[in-house]
Amino acid sequence: MKNVAEKNKLYVAMYHYIRDLAHSRYPDIKGLDLSLFREQIGFLKRTFRIVTMEEVILAARGTYDLPEQALLLTFDDGYIDHFTFAMPILEENHVQGAFFIPGKTFEEHSLLDVNKIHYILAGAKPERLLADLLARMDYYRGNEFDFPDNKELWEQYGARDGRFDTPEVLFVKRMLQMVLPEPLRKRISSELFESYVGVPEKILAYELYMTREQIRTMKRHGMHIGIHGYDHYWLGNLSKEMMEADIAQELAVMDEFIDRDAWVMNYPYGSYNDQVIAYIRSRGCCLGFTTEVRIARLNKDEPFKLPRLDCNDFPPKSGNYKTIE
Repeated sequence: MKNVAEKNKLYVAMYHYIRDLAHSRYPDIKGLDLSLFREQIGFLKRTFRIVTMEEVILAARGTYDLPEQALLLTFDDGYIDHFTFAMPILEENHVQGAFFIPGKTFEEHSLLDVNKIHYILAGAKPERLLADLLARMDYYRGNEFDFPDNKELWEQYGARDGRFDTPEVLFVKRMLQMVLPEPLRKRISSELFESYVGVPEKILAYELYMTREQIRTMKRHGMHIGIHGYDHYWLGNLSKEMMEADIAQELAVMDEFIDRDAWVMNYPYGSYNDQVIAYIRSRGCCLGFTTEVRIARLNKDEPFKLPRLDCNDFPPKSGNYKTIE
């Protein structure tokens, strides 16, 4: 008989961009190449038991035992990659993916700030981009906006490597994702996007994200659709009012895709706090996924704080999954 630890153990793999990188418009975007994705799904199917989100919900409630080596596939941000490249391979292998989609991507066809930053980084050398960002921060500091000097910010946010990023890349991401005042983040991101990418934001948004009809098709083909915030904010950093408004707006536009009494949350950037958890629980959420790097234990982890592993933690990219606990 399977022991309690094994039946409650869950690997959760996290994906973002999946495409034929060499033949894409931006080959330097940080994503998983299509050939590697296909190879990886084959490996995961041979090595693990790929489970559905519905099975994970039942297991978290204590009414279902997961198989040994259970693994869940999660996909963030609603990219067209997931419809064009990921879903056909998942269907070929008879496995489900869980797709977490910010409503703004298909409701407004507007480019998320997180994606502006990805494409800026794909179009610029990190050292040049860092110098450009620092110069713009010096230009705006003390006029409309008040924030610490560049040296202090670098020591706090840039003087170390991220898990997959150099110090320069990590610093750019942090400044434009969360540290600088939001109006300034948006202003500088748009300026850098125009300078380094050169494609109108609206056009790239239409190229980048799934449409409502495509999401509808994914659900019809057995994929799970979940909540990822409307505007892809750092929810844990927002005021209570802004956080609740963002999630309420997301629930409204995602209504046809979810069970309003048992939906699943995937926190953008892994950002949440006790207020976020209390609010989503009150609105019918049953599980929440973070970006904490660990194997989930459904008998020990809080259901609203479930960890995940990056797709780069599995072969053919690496064997990190064997050593991460």
